[in-house]
Amino acid sequence: MQRRTLLKLGAVSAAVLAVAGGAAALMSAGLQDGRLGPAGREVFSAVGRAVLDQSLPRDEAPRRVALNGLLDHIDELIVALPPHAQAELSQLLSVLASAPGRRILAGLSETWPLATEARIQQALQGMRLSDLAVRQQAYAALHDITAAAYFSDASTWVQLGYPGPIRI
Repeated sequence: MQRRTLLKLGAVSAAVLAVAGGAAALMSAGLQDGRLGPAGREVFSAVGRAVLDQSLPRDEAPRRVALNGLLDHIDELIVALPPHAQAELSQLLSVLASAPGRRILAGLSETWPLATEARIQQALQGMRLSDLAVRQQAYAALHDITAAAYFSDASTWVQLGYPGPIRI
C-alpha cells in the first residue's frame, strides 16, 4: 500500500469514527443528569462482572444485589467529579455502548450484557496493553472507577476478609 493511500484511509477512518461516535453519543448518553444512564449502567455492570469476578458473591441473587450496589456507588462517585470529567466519562460510556465503539475501542463483538466475564476480561486486557493511549485511558477509567466504587463500600469488606481501617 502506498503512503498516500494509507494516509487517506487513516483520515477517512478517523472521520467516520468521529461521526459515528458523535451520533452514538446523541442516541444514548452515558450519563443523564450526572448519574449513569441506561447505556452507562449496562457498560459498568458488565465491567463490574469482569473486574470484580473473584470478589463478587458466587450465588446469583447476592451477586445481582452487589452489582446494583456497585452501580449506585458509581453514581455517588460521578456526582463528585467536576463537570468536565463527567462530560468525558459520558462520552466514553456512549461510545462503548454503541456497537461500533464497543468493537473498535474495546475489541468486543458481543453486547455488554451477553458477553461472558472471560470475554470482557480479555477485551479489557486488550485495552490495557494497547499501543493506543486512548484505549489505555479508557481501560484505566473503567477499571479505577469500578474498583474504587466497590472497595470503598464498607459492606464489601467482610466478604473480602478486610476488618476495616485500624482505629487510632
